[in-house]
Amino acid sequence: MMKKLQKLGKALMLPVACLPICGILMGLGYAIAPGVMGVPDAPTSGFWYVLGFFLVKAGGAIIDNMAILFAVGVAVGLADENDGTAGLAGLVSWLMITNLLSVTVVGTIAPGMIANKTNEVAFSKIANPFIGILAGLIGSLCYNKFKSTKLPDVLAFFSGKRSVAIVTAVVSIIASAILLFVWPVIFGALVAVGNGIKSLGAVGAGIYAFLNRLLIPTGLHHALNNVFWFDTIGLGDLTAYWGALTEGGTMANGTVIDWSVGMYMAGFFPCMMFGIAGAAVAMIQTAKTAKRKAAIGLVGSAAICAFICGVTEPFEFAFMFLAFPLYIVYALLYGIFAAITVALGFRAGFCFSAGATDLVFSASLPAAAKTWLIIPLGIAAFVIFYLVFLFAIKKWNLKTPGREDDQEGELKIELANDDYTAMAKIIMEGVGGKENLTSIDHCITRLRLEVKDRLLVDEKKIKSSGAAGVIRPGKTSVQVIIGPKVQFVFDEFKKLSK
Repeated sequence: MMKKLQKLGKALMLPVACLPICGILMGLGYAIAPGVMGVPDAPTSGFWYVLGFFLVKAGGAIIDNMAILFAVGVAVGLADENDGTAGLAGLVSWLMITNLLSVTVVGTIAPGMIANKTNEVAFSKIANPFIGILAGLIGSLCYNKFKSTKLPDVLAFFSGKRSVAIVTAVVSIIASAILLFVWPVIFGALVAVGNGIKSLGAVGAGIYAFLNRLLIPTGLHHALNNVFWFDTIGLGDLTAYWGALTEGGTMANGTVIDWSVGMYMAGFFPCMMFGIAGAAVAMIQTAKTAKRKAAIGLVGSAAICAFICGVTEPFEFAFMFLAFPLYIVYALLYGIFAAITVALGFRAGFCFSAGATDLVFSASLPAAAKTWLIIPLGIAAFVIFYLVFLFAIKKWNLKTPGREDDQEGELKIELANDDYTAMAKIIMEGVGGKENLTSIDHCITRLRLEVKDRLLVDEKKIKSSGAAGVIRPGKTSVQVIIGPKVQFVFDEFKKLSK
């Protein structure tokens, strides 16, 4: 089950990767033409206004349709060979479900459902990221199951991949019939959770940030994010922020904003930009002398990545399984800093993640407030993360990067920089050759492999390739931590597996 959830999390990264360009375009657009967001006395005509308006609309084309991107992206990401046919199937499922469960259709086929005001609101928000993810799941499952379907000669034209969209449509009709009764219940539960946390103000923002980080290993943080960042239940913090709205405003779908816009994003900035750097310094300082250089390469580069663009997985996955108690502390620090950040009035937003790039491009929007506080908050985050990590690592003797137990006879093969082919070859040897593989995949930082015989896996051999580590989450599962360039190693590894 965990493996499937992690695979879903990886698939979600495909559509999420579209968001940075959205933030850059909209940030530039609002900076060039403040009149687009209704700034008093700002020009609302002329070349610069037109250019800014154009850029804002270009970015909005992505963020306003994130649910559709989820439907297509998840379908492709979970499909065998990542085939684009699955993306079409995901889109078919999305169109089916959102149309069949629209307020107009439900009001016709089941008027009693719409009589309940809560249900009416639920169906009015059926075109949301959750449904997008569900549509993607249906599309990928139908593709994987029916892509090789063989029909009688008279229907041969619809055999194979051409049958996928047809089957997907039928399955989506059934799913819609089930959701007719289930969706109001799910929506009600999401509203209860969201409103419960929202009612706690800054403390609620802290609880959300804590749960967000704690759920990273399972991939379920994406589900939580959809409640708070996108307008799934009427709490679209990210959507409102980039729509140039503030508290009291009204979003395009009629949702009245009754929270402080940016509060569910602001707290991540000091932690990702500065806190991770402090934690990285503590790890490097406590690493064994002989392994300090390797620790600098792993967590040091990860900290730079987190500061610039808010990509934290390279850092988190470097220690979450080696020292899980420390990861819980790490999540708690996020929660504490998020609560403090929101309470102090710092507001900022992101399209991709809480790095310096998003901070710069979001600072000109109306909801941004006291962004100068990133300096004192960042310094505090660096110091506190450093001290807490330093104390915990020493006190509990945690095996963070650079503190792993030495293995007798450990191989010391040095690879040329970016020699992905050589790296892939050594990893292939370490997992027992292509004959021992049953599945090959990758996420944002790791190769995810399934093997026939786990006894043939040589972890020392794999690490000698230059990999940051090896994780064995299951009897036949092997995960090789590579870092942000895992795509290139995966491409070479896949060639060798043929």
